[in-house]
Amino acid sequence: MLRYPRSVVVTAMLAVLVFLLTACGEAAAPAAPAPSPEVIRETVEVPVTAEPEVVQEFIEVTADPGSLVIYSGRSEALVGPLIKQFADATGIDVQVRYGSTSEIAATILEEGAASPADIFFAQDPGGLGAIANAGLFAPLPADLMSQAPERFRSPRDLWIGVSGRARIVVYNTDAVDPADLPADIFDLTDPQWAGRIGWAPANGSFQAMVSAMRVVWGDAKTVEWLQGIQANDPIVFDRNVPIVEAVGAGEVDIGLTNHYYLYRFLREQGEGFKARNHFLSGGGPGSLILIAGAGRLASGPNEANALRFMQFLLSDPAQQYFASRTSEYPLVEDIVTPAGLPPLEELETAALAIDMAELEDLQGTIELIRQAGVLP
Repeated sequence: MLRYPRSVVVTAMLAVLVFLLTACGEAAAPAAPAPSPEVIRETVEVPVTAEPEVVQEFIEVTADPGSLVIYSGRSEALVGPLIKQFADATGIDVQVRYGSTSEIAATILEEGAASPADIFFAQDPGGLGAIANAGLFAPLPADLMSQAPERFRSPRDLWIGVSGRARIVVYNTDAVDPADLPADIFDLTDPQWAGRIGWAPANGSFQAMVSAMRVVWGDAKTVEWLQGIQANDPIVFDRNVPIVEAVGAGEVDIGLTNHYYLYRFLREQGEGFKARNHFLSGGGPGSLILIAGAGRLASGPNEANALRFMQFLLSDPAQQYFASRTSEYPLVEDIVTPAGLPPLEELETAALAIDMAELEDLQGTIELIRQAGVLP
């Protein structure tokens, strides 16, 4: 094996290296790789169009409660606050026309089927009967009619009683000993009462009492009573309230009126007011329990509200109003009556258990009073 000196080997390797470098320099140099393109990233906020949001808003719209037209033969002082309670509680636009029962009845009869009234709120059954007999009332539903005692409602379901008032003799406590007062109203024709009696023959309640006299006594005895009182030179008043006021003031000794007027004076003036009620113990028409009542006019456009009002009149709050505020007798059971007012059942006798429908002949009664010379 040949061995070359170390220097020779190194020299040979250097030569080979030089050759290789020279060869590389003569070859075409490869192209430099193209630089990668610069990527510019820009954040752009693109609005996203969303589906429009549908908001369903439910607005509770209260239906218009409507209106009601009442023709009232009862005074505003007595029933105005009660009617306002109904209007406030229901929102119904209530329009009221006030007048005496006879005046209102005459107006309805004149208006006939064109009357705008929905309700006739009357002080006595005579006024109600006049409208019923003219065919101007619409029948009332059975569930409403059943709420009042049978004798305090129309047998034809045309009107219903809502409160009761007793006919009494009011007397001055200084001028009259109650022991001297009669048990029967007919006894007031005695001459001892000459110049001492106050009455209101044009008043509806008085005329209803005379109608009861016609039922119980007949027309002949009724005329005898009317002429007997007239012979005693009574003091004539237009209404009941002035009678009680005059009795309390000592201007007249006794008066023929309804029981509840006295309680108004006692509330306002106290127990010192010098008048008290005498309930005739003998029964008869002088002890009559009269009703105030209501009927729905067939021509009235607001049937639903009319029936709602009539139902209200028979409700516990309204019945308690009659008992507490006007001192009348409620016709619905379980209503508390004022202290000192005799219970209705104590005043009931066979003689005065008159069906209110029998008192409907108001015109006949007025004619009889005229025949007796009491009314012009």
